[in-house]
Amino acid sequence: MSTSAPPSSPELGEILARLSKLHPNAIDLSLDRMRRLMAQLGNPERKLPPVIHVAGTNGKGSTIAYLRAICEAAGLRVHVYTSPHLIRMNESIRLAGTLVSDDALRDAFAHVESINAGAPITLFEAETAVAFDLFAKHPADVVLLEVGLGGRLDATNVIEAPIACVLTPIAIDHTDFLGDTLAKIAAEKAGIIKRRVPVITAEQAPDVTDVIEQQARRMHAPLVSAGQEWHVNIERGRLVYQDDRGLMDIAAPRLFGRHQFGNAGLAIATLRALDIFKIDPAAYETGVARAEWPARMQRLTSGKLVAAAPTDSEVWLDGGHNADGGRVIAAALGDLEERVPRPLVVIAGMMANKDATGFLANFAGQTRHIIAVKIPGRDGVMAADALADAARSLGMRVETAPSVADALQSLTRLAYEVPPRILIAGSLYLAGHVLAENGTLPA
Repeated sequence: MSTSAPPSSPELGEILARLSKLHPNAIDLSLDRMRRLMAQLGNPERKLPPVIHVAGTNGKGSTIAYLRAICEAAGLRVHVYTSPHLIRMNESIRLAGTLVSDDALRDAFAHVESINAGAPITLFEAETAVAFDLFAKHPADVVLLEVGLGGRLDATNVIEAPIACVLTPIAIDHTDFLGDTLAKIAAEKAGIIKRRVPVITAEQAPDVTDVIEQQARRMHAPLVSAGQEWHVNIERGRLVYQDDRGLMDIAAPRLFGRHQFGNAGLAIATLRALDIFKIDPAAYETGVARAEWPARMQRLTSGKLVAAAPTDSEVWLDGGHNADGGRVIAAALGDLEERVPRPLVVIAGMMANKDATGFLANFAGQTRHIIAVKIPGRDGVMAADALADAARSLGMRVETAPSVADALQSLTRLAYEVPPRILIAGSLYLAGHVLAENGTLPA
């Protein structure tokens, strides 16, 4: 779902403010409003290039980044819709490889607002309608479409006939909207599966696998599962992918972390499951090596905030915000520690509806130093003191700071024998704020 970062222009800001008032609940999962708006717009969702629809809990954005990079390396024109944006709404919509311009975004929102004529609509539904309207008007070879929340009732699920449905790792998150068990959440995510459309899935927990298999059988959808129809391994630091079409030995992903091998493998499996695109091995290798996705184990090497940190320290940023996301971040940090040992400090800020204890527990064996901050400029955030209490319950050394900048500056007053490795994590909203304050703009 989209953040509420400053809009691209005052005119767009006014439109978004008006649209935000049209529905009292910003997250109200229902396809009826979306179908009504699509009909009023002339059903642009039926006029799109072939669509690859991606749902899951973790790894959606990274998987789409690999899909885009591989497709573009093969010479394909790619539309992309992802959420949330980190700094500017333009990040969410790519038209044939280029972020939508301020003018085009403003005009598209004005058109949707006019057509909607004041009827109840959530801002995310309006943004999704804008994306579909723009995609229908600009030629491309493929659309990469990320689910906003859940799947079954998500606004993106008005797409009736994608060419593939992709399910990244599914874990506990958004329990207030999707259900309080893994099976219930998986059922919502698997709601994007369409009749006879291939389903490509990452490795999943047994409860999740059962749900996906049942839904795929119900919809007569071919299932291409990690560990069964396709496999990915790390050998000598390289990505080795294998399916019934053969084996590929390619360079490691540019994105850091062992989990990125799985995300890259899922993207490869998706494209190899489709006959519509002819992609040669060189494009797979080029795409995996080039793919970028901000705020996912992203190392910040320069900028205002980096300058505030201790000299020669490492500053890493990740938007992970649930227990499973914390697990993969901790694994990536473990790999870094094996290569170059450094003391680890975690600067964390989270939303109030997140499981802070479950997230922070992943780092209990790696660090005893947590600095809790409050995410600025947003409603529904967790107070720094509450986040600190969660860390203390895990036996971790914890303090609070008024801001990320203050937290970084406080570290300069400590005597480290080796400059620390600093992780800033806990929320994509926090990640967006950090990128903006640091002056690191997503391209």
